[in-house]
Amino acid sequence: MTDLRVGIVGVGVMGADHAERVVRKTAGARLVAVSDADAGRAEALAGRLSPRSAGEPASTARHSGGTAYAETVRVVEDPMDLIAADDVDAVILASPGFAHAEQLFACLEHGKPVLCEKPLTMDAASALRVVEAEHKLGRQLIQVGFMRRFDPEYAALKQLLDSGDLGRTLLLHNVHRNKSAAPTFRSEMIVRDSMVHEVDVARWLFGEEITRITVHTPAPTSLVGDGVLDPQLAVFELANGAMADVEVFVNFQVGYEVRCEAVAERGSATIGLGSGVFTRAGERWGGTMPADFRIRFEQAYDIEVQRWVDATARGAIDGPSAWDGYAAAAVCEAGLESLSTGKPVDVALADRSKVLG
Repeated sequence: MTDLRVGIVGVGVMGADHAERVVRKTAGARLVAVSDADAGRAEALAGRLSPRSAGEPASTARHSGGTAYAETVRVVEDPMDLIAADDVDAVILASPGFAHAEQLFACLEHGKPVLCEKPLTMDAASALRVVEAEHKLGRQLIQVGFMRRFDPEYAALKQLLDSGDLGRTLLLHNVHRNKSAAPTFRSEMIVRDSMVHEVDVARWLFGEEITRITVHTPAPTSLVGDGVLDPQLAVFELANGAMADVEVFVNFQVGYEVRCEAVAERGSATIGLGSGVFTRAGERWGGTMPADFRIRFEQAYDIEVQRWVDATARGAIDGPSAWDGYAAAAVCEAGLESLSTGKPVDVALADRSKVLG
């Protein structure tokens, strides 16, 4: 089988991590090109990942798939040129969210399968246009990077809830804490860029759409700038009457912590706890607490990218769809309104059956 030739747009923290993953861990794929607004950053990454730069022969296998690599990973200045390139079979979009809509439409125009990091786009209206454009093609090309669905703990929780062994799932409690965030990470970004993961988790675990969201803002930590509302507490109401809550705290100071507890009719199930009695201090909770998301969800990202590559080779996707990205955008848009007003806001979601037939 011919390797999938992958191009990556945006090689900041997430894009660079994916580039390393494609080169060193993913079977059946080959990184051929990168593009970034910071040309120096793209050049440095491409040089580091090109076999000859490390004194390796071009035929040296760089991961367990035993795949040979080309001599260099090339840098493409214009992301649109990378997307259109004949030697790029599929694209990973890790560019800023404001660029996603234009780049996604380009991927659809050129028939390129794409793994798009969240958000799908910056607002529900443009996200819906992406869904409609993909549907007109008659095949799915877009997979959204909600990696928690691929995390073994989350996957096991989903399997347990779907089995019915605990009865009907009634409630979901979520905690999402980062050690720290940049001063530029504002209140709205907590909803759109952090809480969005729990939006997708709730929709996925319940198999239902979120119909209403309320975002509460307790007194903020003293460690953030004026006007930043951190932490936030949100309540989701779902179409089947179930409810979910999430605490998002992006300047927790201790470490990166993600927990999820599902409460059902005949029991509950929790992931992300560790084991035994534990305390939280100095990046420890009875063991080492990961410093950031790349450590906590490394395996999830590995599985996500490998399954995306395998599915792309079959002409399919194997994960969250463009509709999932749109639905999350619609919920977050309502969440931003609730953040502003302090009141519950109904989610304005298009009729899926009319959009997708």
